[in-house]
Amino acid sequence: MAGITDWRRLHGDAFEGRNVLVTGGAGFIGSHLAIALRSLGANVTVLDDLSGGGDPKALPDGVKFVRGSILDQSLLRDCTESRELVFHQAALGSVPRSIEEPEKYQQVNSNGTLNVLEAARHCKVRRVMFAASSSAYGDSEQLPKIETMPTSPRSPYAATKVAGEAMMSAYSAGLGVDTVSLRYFNIFGPRQSAESAYAAVIAAFAKAMLAGRSPTIFGDGQQSRDFTYVDNAVHANLLAAKYSGELAGIVVNIACGVRISVNELAAKMAKSLKRDDLRPIHKPARIGDVKHSLADLQRVRSILKYEPIVDFDKGLGATMQWYRESLHS
Repeated sequence: MAGITDWRRLHGDAFEGRNVLVTGGAGFIGSHLAIALRSLGANVTVLDDLSGGGDPKALPDGVKFVRGSILDQSLLRDCTESRELVFHQAALGSVPRSIEEPEKYQQVNSNGTLNVLEAARHCKVRRVMFAASSSAYGDSEQLPKIETMPTSPRSPYAATKVAGEAMMSAYSAGLGVDTVSLRYFNIFGPRQSAESAYAAVIAAFAKAMLAGRSPTIFGDGQQSRDFTYVDNAVHANLLAAKYSGELAGIVVNIACGVRISVNELAAKMAKSLKRDDLRPIHKPARIGDVKHSLADLQRVRSILKYEPIVDFDKGLGATMQWYRESLHS
């Protein structure tokens, strides 16, 4: 399936011939980023151990794929050498899984991020873009979520992402690596895995509905999210990478600024499949899940001139088309 965003129109020749590394670049968000960078003429290296179900075959010709972990410091250093920009997407995802395996999350997400920053420092990388998470806000009832709010991680996953932000800030302040933390809000889109028991909600719903089963909602379904199509996250990374000044470890929200309940989501997906009979099954809410999430975009608009480029409905349409083709073929 062809992409729905014309990256050349948005970013011109800003990345032509530039050497970049994408950690986790065979995974969901990372692969979309690697594809966009390659289409813009960048020399792209991807480092991914494929533990998150990534698919190197999704990467275009000309992308150098290296199978390995960010915990392998020697390999990571080799991949970072002569790179101007590092897009750090590698991480273990899933709040529920992090509650079951907190030590593993600490090792990969926190120690791995430190390794990336150390490699960037030694190799004199100009800037590191970090995939941060809106889970940093915890279950605060304040809406929208503003970057100046205190962090309040409610799971080991969230805690590792907050730790990553702190390390980004520290390396910008005193270790000579410019950084930025992009707090993603519920990113979705093609190639998001539906195979795990911990699959993100849109992927999990698509897998169930395409198999003719009702989706499962944990809780009453009134919980809401700022669902954000993956191209918006890619666009934000590109804007941050080409920013001419110093970003100095700043944290910015990456989202659409629109809130949709999980019940609304299920209804929209059932309608798109013409399966209004597939009414959700409700189960008890899960530990660590937050009730509502909605981003304030004032800071990212002001600094990076970011605006969402794909709205929820268009993104959901493209995503459902991909799941129909990949899961139902």
